[in-house]
Amino acid sequence: MTFQVGDKVIYPNHGLGIVERIEEKTILGTTCGFFHLRIVANDTTVLVPVANVDGVGLRKAIDDAEVDRLFTLLGDGKIDNHQNWKGRFKDNSDKMRTGSIYDMADVLKSLTFLSKSKSLSFREKRMLDRAKALIISEVSEVMRQKALEIEEQVDRALEKCFTTKVRNINRTQARAKVTAKPPVVAAPKAPVVNGVKPQVVAAAKPPVAPPKPVVAQAKPVVAQAKPVVAASPKPAVATAAKAVVSSKPVMTTKTVKAVPPLVANRRAAARAS
Repeated sequence: MTFQVGDKVIYPNHGLGIVERIEEKTILGTTCGFFHLRIVANDTTVLVPVANVDGVGLRKAIDDAEVDRLFTLLGDGKIDNHQNWKGRFKDNSDKMRTGSIYDMADVLKSLTFLSKSKSLSFREKRMLDRAKALIISEVSEVMRQKALEIEEQVDRALEKCFTTKVRNINRTQARAKVTAKPPVVAAPKAPVVNGVKPQVVAAAKPPVAPPKPVVAQAKPVVAQAKPVVAASPKPAVATAAKAVVSSKPVMTTKTVKAVPPLVANRRAAARAS
């Protein structure tokens, strides 16, 4: 790719530059042509070998039509994110080295969206700032507008992108819930014969099995026997036996001897006479 003096070109990872002149130089016995680029961001001069233009990714700045395409890309809601930090950083680094403004837009979207949910590392934070600065500087130079105005447009496009992304995620989750339900299969309709509609016979409901008797398992009642305290018997008080004193003399019975009947008859006769 050839450039002319005054062309606005993009030098990857350096930003917008202007070709001030083209000259040949002899270095170590080799003569080759060089582009003198003045980098707009820091007003430095960079020499790029003419033969190495494709190798370093030097390209022309975008035009007005490509600016519209860029803002459409920034707000389309398509964001690719790697969960693995190493894989994500490698892919973003490769995109930054291409010098394509559309690749830098992908880096800007993915890292900005990621920064809303977690804190970025120092290297990713620096890459995010670099991608945003390069996009704003190129668009502002092409559109001949202030960088602050272009930054506001970029921020609005990013917010639209994130809103679309969240809406798509919610739709996908809702669709997954609907498809998870089993489909309802309608019963086939009976054919109509001679204009007579068949009678619809209600499907017999399966017999309902009588409920099983619920046997309540009586819980064993453990009666806690209260300790029976036997009343202690009252001590029997032995009353002293009182001595019985008889005032009458005790009559002692005398033994009466048996009288023979003959003697008794005699005595009776004697008393009678």
